[in-house]
Formats: sequence, C-alpha cells, structure tokens
Amino acid sequence: MSPSSKDEEFLDVEGREVRVSSPGKIVFPQPRLTKLDLVRYYLAVADGALRGAAGRPMVLKRFVKGIAAEPFFQKRVPENHPDFIDTATLRYASGTSAEEAVIRDAAGLAWVVNLGCLDLNPHAVRAEDLDHPDELRVDLDPMPGVDWSQIVDVAFVVRDVLADRGLVGWPKTSGSRGLHILVRIAPDRSFADVRLAAETLAREVENRAPGLASARWWKEERGESVFVDFNQNAKDRTVASAYSVRPLPDARVSTPLAWDEVGARRPEEFTVLTVPERFAALGDPHAGIDDAVGSLDGLLALADELGPAEKAPRGSSADGAGRRVSTMPLIEIARTRTSPEALDALERWRGENPDVAGMLHPADVLIDGMRGSSSLWYRVRVNLQHVPEAARPAQGPLLADYDPWAGRAWPGRA
Repeated sequence: MSPSSKDEEFLDVEGREVRVSSPGKIVFPQPRLTKLDLVRYYLAVADGALRGAAGRPMVLKRFVKGIAAEPFFQKRVPENHPDFIDTATLRYASGTSAEEAVIRDAAGLAWVVNLGCLDLNPHAVRAEDLDHPDELRVDLDPMPGVDWSQIVDVAFVVRDVLADRGLVGWPKTSGSRGLHILVRIAPDRSFADVRLAAETLAREVENRAPGLASARWWKEERGESVFVDFNQNAKDRTVASAYSVRPLPDARVSTPLAWDEVGARRPEEFTVLTVPERFAALGDPHAGIDDAVGSLDGLLALADELGPAEKAPRGSSADGAGRRVSTMPLIEIARTRTSPEALDALERWRGENPDVAGMLHPADVLIDGMRGSSSLWYRVRVNLQHVPEAARPAQGPLLADYDPWAGRAWPGRA
C-alpha cells in the first residue's frame, strides 16, 4: 500500500462512483496507512462489515485530523449525502431528534470512511423499526489490572448463561482490550426490556463468576474485574461493529471470532494489515448470526427470579438535586479535553503525592471518557480505598478543569 499524491480519487464500487478526498493522507503513522488504504480495507471485508452495520442508523464518529486528535460525533447525516445513503430519524427521550445515515452497501462503507470515520457505530435497531432492537450487545470491559485470560473466562460464562436461556452469543474482539458478544433477538421488545435483559445477564454472570466479573455500574466499586456492560443497550448508545478499525497506533480491528478461537487468539493479532487475508481465507465467523434469532423471554423470566437490581445510593446535595453519593473515598484530579492531557494530570498528581500513589491498586485509578455535546472529554479520579484514612489527601483544586459545555446555548435558558 503506497500513498497517493492526488487530491482526490474516484472508485467504482459495485457500479457506484465514490469520491475519496486526500487519498494519500496518512491516518495511521506507525504502519503508514492512508485514507485510501482504509477505504480499500473496508471494501475487502465489506460482506462482514455490512452484516454488522448495514440497514442500521449510525452515528458518524469522525477522525478528521487523524488518530492523534480527538474525534467528533455527528449524529445528523451531511446534507449533501449521495442518493445511495439512506436516512432514518431517531427521536430521544430528551425531545431531540437526528436524521442519521443508513448504509446499505459497499459504496456506503467507502463513503463513511471518506468522511473520516474509522470505526462504524450503528444502533441496535434496523431503519425499518426504530423502536424495537434486534440485537443485544454484551461489552466485556476489563478494569485496569485485568489480563486477557480473565476476559476469556468471563466470555465463556456469558456464553453459558445465554445458552441456558435459549440464546446464541457471537464473540468478537472490541479492537481495544475487551470482547463484545452479540446476540440476535426478535424485534418485539422495547429498549427498556432489552436493557433489563442485558442487566439480568450481567447479574447472573457476576453470580456465577464472583470476583472475575462485575455487574456494578459504578466504576469505583468493581475492583479488578471484567465489567459486563449492560448499559450499552440503552437507546442512545452505539458500539463499534464488526470489522471496525479502532484508533490505536497499530490500526487494530474489532474482529469476529469462532468460540474455539476466543482463548487461543489475542486482540493485537487483528489489524488492517492482517484481517483482509484472514477474511479471504476463512470468511466471516459471524456468517450465521442472522439465522440465530432468539427470544428474550428466558432472560426476562430470570429478571423476575433475581428480583430488582440494587440501586446506587443517592443523597441530597445542597440544592436538593439528589445526586449520587459514592460509597468509596474518591477524589477528582482533573477534567481535560484530551486523553494525553488526562494522563499528564495524573502523572502530576502522582509526583505531588508519591507515597499515596504507591499504595494504589491498578483499578483505583479511574480515567473516564465522558460524552460531551459532540466529542469526548476526560475525567480523572482516584479511589483511596487502599490508602489508610489518616494518609488520604483531601479533595483539592482540579489540576485541569476543562468545561465541555462552555459557550453552548441551552434551550430555555436566558
């Protein structure tokens, strides 16, 4: 793959002309991958990528400045989209709505990649029925200090719980540190039902694998476990779909696996440079996913058996807003615009508090990517649970205090 010096290039994709602007622009410096290389990658795995993303409204996560800069999230489809891009209007509980892009074919894949999208972020619904998800998504998210073998162990527990309730799970690497398990379901339940089913699954996995897996929503309460993230099934959430390229230096890919590969393979094996050859040789391990549609009745019956989930403790703030009160001794270090700034703030804090920093366990450091109006921002906190109470530093001024909402006009406010 070699960079092109042209300002634009036109591709014939199954009889449709797709323009690729700045085809020689380097997107991944380490493997020297250009924008055109990424378009060609997606065309090489189009059958698998479309199995995960076609026909679904998607949020456009655009890395217009490459992987070194934060992406921005664009819900609304560009006005000048070609006629082979469909749209669907999603309405949210907040009262807002967005006409989102819906791709149907390989030309649509090439078009979204040209916009600067590395990973594909479709919703769990089809454009023809926006109120009833046809996919339950299990995101196995490891806390710091958790190794791959523990994620694998939890994945097989998830498979067993699903099987016990009449469902089939289809695993794929997340393209980062974790695993996703996708479950095709009949589109006859609401988002609330699907989220309850996912939460019930997470609780049962925690029951079967205590210490290895956690269904606790609050990050500081999970310890060194694999979080079975059920909230990815909320209406406004999207997950990087199969064959998505992730913004890591090695151009890692979220890759479907057969179950007998889960314990034997590693996420770093699957990149833009290696996956097309695998796809050509083996095909798509998820080729049968659309023929494995199941019912949520079993998981919802289990929800009744388990009873209501424990609710997070809450207290009343000075203004009576009733904000949550954590059971853990947390202090906040910084709020930053970018991940490198968050890491820099953490290192500054460690340098100022070396004795305390030395007592922390890996999972005590909490760096959260938070969704702003159109991009991520980062919150850095420290859980002092392993620090003797007398040695715990008090909450001080933030080392960085980025406001993601600054300058934003809110409806109804003067």
